[in-house]
Amino acid sequence: MFEALGRRTYRSRRWVLGLAGVFVLVAVTWGVGVFSALTQGGFEDPGSESAKALTRIEAIADGAGDADVVAIYTDPDRTVDDTGFRNTVVETLQDLPAGEVAGFSTYWSTGSDAFVSADRHSTFATVTLAGVSDEEKEEAFAAVRDHLRAPGLQTELGGPSAVYSDVSSQVESDIARAEALSLPIVFLLLVIVFGSLTAAAMPLVIGGLAILGAFTMLHVLTLFTDVSIFAINIVTMLGLGLAVDYALFVVSRFREELPRAATVEDALVRTMATAGRTVAFSGLTVAVSLASLLLFPQPFLQSMGFGGMAAVLVAMIGALTVLPALLGLLGHRIDALRVPRPWRRAGGATGGVWARVAHGVMRRPLAVAGAVIALLLVLGTPFLRAEFGGVDSRVLPAGTESRVVDEKLASQFPADPSATIDVVLDGADAGTATSYVDRLRSLPGVTGAEVVAAGDGAVRIAVHHDELPTSREARGLVADIRDVRAPAGTEVLVGGESAELVDLLAGLRGTLPWMALFVGIVTLLLLFAAFGSVVLPLKALVMNVLSLGAAFGAVVWIFQDGHLSGLLDFTPTGAVEASNPILMLAIAFGLSMDYEVFLLSRIREEWDRTGDNTGAVATGLARTGGIITSAALLLIVVIGAFATSGITFIKMIGVGLVIAILVDATIVRGLLVPATMRLLGTANWWAPGPLRRAWERYGFREGEGFVAEEPIRRPQLVPIVLPAVDPVYLGTDLDPLYDENAPLPAPVSG
Repeated sequence: MFEALGRRTYRSRRWVLGLAGVFVLVAVTWGVGVFSALTQGGFEDPGSESAKALTRIEAIADGAGDADVVAIYTDPDRTVDDTGFRNTVVETLQDLPAGEVAGFSTYWSTGSDAFVSADRHSTFATVTLAGVSDEEKEEAFAAVRDHLRAPGLQTELGGPSAVYSDVSSQVESDIARAEALSLPIVFLLLVIVFGSLTAAAMPLVIGGLAILGAFTMLHVLTLFTDVSIFAINIVTMLGLGLAVDYALFVVSRFREELPRAATVEDALVRTMATAGRTVAFSGLTVAVSLASLLLFPQPFLQSMGFGGMAAVLVAMIGALTVLPALLGLLGHRIDALRVPRPWRRAGGATGGVWARVAHGVMRRPLAVAGAVIALLLVLGTPFLRAEFGGVDSRVLPAGTESRVVDEKLASQFPADPSATIDVVLDGADAGTATSYVDRLRSLPGVTGAEVVAAGDGAVRIAVHHDELPTSREARGLVADIRDVRAPAGTEVLVGGESAELVDLLAGLRGTLPWMALFVGIVTLLLLFAAFGSVVLPLKALVMNVLSLGAAFGAVVWIFQDGHLSGLLDFTPTGAVEASNPILMLAIAFGLSMDYEVFLLSRIREEWDRTGDNTGAVATGLARTGGIITSAALLLIVVIGAFATSGITFIKMIGVGLVIAILVDATIVRGLLVPATMRLLGTANWWAPGPLRRAWERYGFREGEGFVAEEPIRRPQLVPIVLPAVDPVYLGTDLDPLYDENAPLPAPVSG
């Protein structure tokens, strides 16, 4: 299959590149227009009770909806009791563009001192914007933003719509900064790895294609469903990162095959039969992991799933079609524009680092496996005390206007309008609700409750409290309110920020097991199809759990506990945003399997050739260790650039994934996987008879069907007998990433 793909791509290389050029033209002219079609927010569950409550609130006839915008007006010389102060604020609000505002509330319209600061020199107004969807609210806020600023008064704008607007602006600037930081560093590292400007340019070409292609796919999706603006982060992150990884793997193998192949076509076919197959399985595994996000009802997670799948699949397809066409066109010129690397020894490597690591692991597999497992378990222990919360203005950088407004509401005013739980009593009127409101007032933690709107056969009740909306206490109060008996013939719907968080956590808990089941089963099937073993897929799942546990433990220690908050420049909230671990799980699991496939593919290739498990593991690690660590380093640079984001949860994803990749590509793939494979011996390749026969008939073997022009050179293997273990066969010290054509050194013995 992959041999045929390689041959057809080579013979049609100019057509492939021509079609790719047309696709890029469409992506540049239409695909990048996705930015204007993206939505804000999306953290809520549309089918939850809190979402239904919001829908009913919007239907109440007097325009008393959520406080979409909070405007604080301050005059250092006058108080709110001054007629001029009052007239300026009221006239500003009355002059807002018609059709963009559903209603507003002020100190003078309510008579409530909750709208006035302690020194009475500031007051806030809450504005309900017209529209129901996020897009409509966003458009309305853009239309009224400048009109909300009162002449002669200091005006500061906050509230959900202002926060979302500031987050959107921050995301766009973060993406531009991340690309500006990562691209030059990635290119420099690629030049160091390949020693050729031409070869170094190939991964960046595929990376650009992946990003543009994913933007185009997302733009198509926006025609049918809402896609969150946060999907752009994952597209840029994974599109560039995985495209570089896949291209690095393919280009490295192509350069390795060129000297020993009779023609460029044969070298390309052999590359596709080995590295191409690996990239295909890797891409599918990562895409499946990200597809699990579509099981969740939250638009934010679904959008991340769409964006991630688009980026991965375009990167994979580009690496399997456009990149081979480029390599076929360049041929031996792939090494053109060489850059001197004086630190590389002439004549080839004689003792690669990963070959020495392989030898060390093969000698002491039990000790290595035990030490690594113990270390990962210790690193993961902080995750056992993880607290999950929601998103508020503290995710923005300090000093951002909408965050400043939230801080002033909490510190200078007696009541924060966001610290209100909305209760909708459907099927009731204000008179019917009296006794119910009295029961709400008697709940512990409630500081007040009153009917604020009635209409459309429903009553809206505002329940006030003194806790942060995302706190455990506020969430507990939501549960208490839902337990209060409603009047006969009515239905209670509880909404507001606290209720949305309660419903979010419940939804995530309910869907997470199905996500794990889906990812586990599909991953097992894919890895079995790739390697013909039922042991290796199960072992890979266990390795991933240990690796991810260590990364999640680090995230809790840093972001929940606040360690390194000064260095990383964020405000710790004592909790981890609830949907982020789900997103990190999907991405990190996919990336872990990415490197697992890279390593096991080369080990399987050696196993098929020699039938020697220990020698295959040692040689596979020696030959791929440099490539995997180089790919991981490049991916860390790309993802690490997002750790500079001004949005805390984007920063957390970046930091968490960097830690996960670092742990996985070094101590897990370099130490734990080979150690456990050495201990398992030939059991690594076991499968029940019927499955084994099915795989031998239908499975995808590494390089199956390709006949090399000359036999692949192999060193002699020297047996070493160690105490209490089976004989160990050690391969040679190799460094194929940097010197693919160097003669093999003499066997290493103990």
